[in-house]
Amino acid sequence: MNSISARTSEERPAVSPAVALIVAVLAISWGGPLVRFASAPAIAVSAWRLLLAVAFIGVVLLVRRTPMPRLSGREWLFACAAALFLALHFWSWIASIDLTTISSSVVLVSTQPVFVALLSGVFLAERATRRQWLGIAVAVAGTVVIAWGDFGLGARAILGDALALAGAVFVSIYYVIGRRLRPGMDLWWYIFIIYGIAALVLVLAIAAMPGVPLTGFPARDWLVFAALAAGPMMLGHTAVNYALRYVRAYLANLALLGEPIGATLIAWLLPAIAEVPGPQTVVGGALILGGIAVTVVRRQPAEARPVNA
Repeated sequence: MNSISARTSEERPAVSPAVALIVAVLAISWGGPLVRFASAPAIAVSAWRLLLAVAFIGVVLLVRRTPMPRLSGREWLFACAAALFLALHFWSWIASIDLTTISSSVVLVSTQPVFVALLSGVFLAERATRRQWLGIAVAVAGTVVIAWGDFGLGARAILGDALALAGAVFVSIYYVIGRRLRPGMDLWWYIFIIYGIAALVLVLAIAAMPGVPLTGFPARDWLVFAALAAGPMMLGHTAVNYALRYVRAYLANLALLGEPIGATLIAWLLPAIAEVPGPQTVVGGALILGGIAVTVVRRQPAEARPVNA
């Protein structure tokens, strides 16, 4: 048993993981639409959403005065790996939004439960049941229905779809590592360390790119950065990290398949974007919701307890 597992307790969650995941879906659904309003390069948007979130978390830690956890070298290695894949996720996914539609981008990045389920079985010994695989298959079928129309939009849209899919793979690795680390770590210290390292990775990448600025953006961009940090980052990703202490990684990620529906509705209803969803989006959305229902109903009791691995 590693040092993190030794610190894992069997306390009841202060907030239901299901409630946390509902909040996460509502918050993360704003990510795609908000990014569409930014003129800054994708990597700068990614860096600032993390930097501003880290600044807020730092204030919370100062107020709480919770001591920093003592991590082993192995645990620091896992933390750095998780942060690297989180940074790659934001970079690739945000870049995809400029190349394809918001609905297709968020749908494809939301295929992450498939990769999380596969990786969880290999690295966490948390294997999905047949019923849960059926739910995942139905939900992913919904994502395919929504994204199918992009194949006729040309190479630019296809590249955007590929970047969104890469973002799904990257964030899946991040969540699987998080499922290993989170049970024995205070939530606020965990996200401070992971978000902080991810922000550093992106800032260093920008410094190595001539012509890519980190500052000097218009006021609207700064508002977008702040909104991304406050909503999709602090409420969205942080709520998922909270739930990872109590539920299996693939279940937490399956709930996020509600994001394409939320993001599509927001992009449709906001006059500044006004991307009207077609029939395939409606059909795909229904399949996604059905897949979520099939998977999360009648979860195994062990999935409501912290990991002891």
